[in-house]
Amino acid sequence: MPAKEESAVSGELLEIADALLPGVRLDSARLFRGGMHDVVLVPEVAAVRVSRRDSGTAALPRRTEVLRMIASSGLPFAVPEPLTPVTTFGERAAVAVSWVGGTALPEGQGDPEKIAPLLRAIRECPVSPELEALLHVPPTYPDGRHWGQVLIEEVIPRLPEQYRAERLRRVEEALAMPPVSAALVHGDLGGGNVHWDDNGDVVGVLDWDLALVFDPAIDAALMAWHGWENVRGAVDEETYRRARTWDSTIGVGFLVSALYTRTLDKVDVFVEHIVRELQAREGGTKTQNGCPAGSA
Repeated sequence: MPAKEESAVSGELLEIADALLPGVRLDSARLFRGGMHDVVLVPEVAAVRVSRRDSGTAALPRRTEVLRMIASSGLPFAVPEPLTPVTTFGERAAVAVSWVGGTALPEGQGDPEKIAPLLRAIRECPVSPELEALLHVPPTYPDGRHWGQVLIEEVIPRLPEQYRAERLRRVEEALAMPPVSAALVHGDLGGGNVHWDDNGDVVGVLDWDLALVFDPAIDAALMAWHGWENVRGAVDEETYRRARTWDSTIGVGFLVSALYTRTLDKVDVFVEHIVRELQAREGGTKTQNGCPAGSA
């Protein structure tokens, strides 16, 4: 889900950025608000991630270490690298990471010949035991249930009646797919998280907070931000079929959330967002990562 840009950076966030980046001019700083973090962007210098919630504060050290390890893995594009230790400021935690240039492509635009090597680089990225220990590896919830079982038992019964039978069929179809070798999955690929240069080459990939070890067709489905035809031209037929199958369940963005064992935290709110997505699809509204276009 794309972050929202705010018009100004608060004094508190400027103080945090100044503490992490002493001597750096902050007059050009601007703010993006993500799901769990405020991000103070200092163009050409750094991005300062500041947690907004207790869960974000607790997770920031692990997420920062994931960034460090992925950035050092030899990917052919930039990944934000930690520039400072994770530092606490009261109940908030913050870290400065390296600046990644380039810009996002508009929705529906993309070149399959450029998308293909991006997807290949991520799925072929080596996952060491140390990195795997930090990443989420589906399929079980803390209570021992498979994520598909949770969708079938907790989520689908809460959908409006007209959606239940079809969603159940599609989840069961996804669960019946033959397993593939698990690989690194970004989990939030496309949209503003992929930056490109003027030649259409990938400059960098941001926001690895949802990275996990799973079926790489998930990332192919997430790249549908650039259009399914562009995805089809970038992957083999089997990966394309799996991507469409994953996406047809409850929307690939919501599926990643379910894989990440967050579905039961606020299941009714989760269902409300799924219904909005299904209604948007019925109305022909394009979406990104499970969120109607233009929402956050």
